[in-house]
Amino acid sequence: MGSKNKLRRFRENETFSNVIQPKREDLTDQEFPLKGNWNRDFFKNDKPIVLELGCGKGEYTVGLAQRYPDKNFLGIDIKGARFWRGAKTALEENITNAGFMRTQIELVDKAFAENEISEIWITFPDPQIKYKRTKHRMTNPDFLARYKTILKSDGVMHLKTDSEFMHGYTLGLLEGMGYEILYAHHNVYINHLAPEEVIGIQTFYEKQYLEKGKAITYIKFKIN
Repeated sequence: MGSKNKLRRFRENETFSNVIQPKREDLTDQEFPLKGNWNRDFFKNDKPIVLELGCGKGEYTVGLAQRYPDKNFLGIDIKGARFWRGAKTALEENITNAGFMRTQIELVDKAFAENEISEIWITFPDPQIKYKRTKHRMTNPDFLARYKTILKSDGVMHLKTDSEFMHGYTLGLLEGMGYEILYAHHNVYINHLAPEEVIGIQTFYEKQYLEKGKAITYIKFKIN
């Protein structure tokens, strides 16, 4: 994507009513005003809030919002030029229960209050295979601790990835930490029991993986 295109999308994001772009210091140096108030001040309803972390182009956030109008969905990514597409689609199609926030995933516990979130989706994260990159894996113990803080007591997490490494790493970690695994499969498209929202929504990159014959893995689990 050219730099002019990115700048245009950044500027357009600033005009979107369904996009929030806090500065890092808004989250780290002071109490973020939406923290604990997302239902009242952003979504303006009391529906459960579901996050998609590393939402990319926002296909999952928008797709889930269309399927579940009784829930609110918020896609989070640091790359605003990517989720511009999802935010624009949501506005064009009047999908009022979908929003987007531009920030780093490691600040998620600064943006939301304890027990404010009902579900978290992690879709096709970078597996960070090298050992020295372990701290950047989105299901490592430090990240899980952040998610646990903001999830409700019965909150659920989802990991969908094309990385067998990420799938195996996360399964082993969850089992070792004694967390409840509700569903796990190494290739959801050959499992007739796979949840509809897992196989019924495909991201831009997922379609490319499937065309290449790559297996798509999925884990549903609790960390409370």
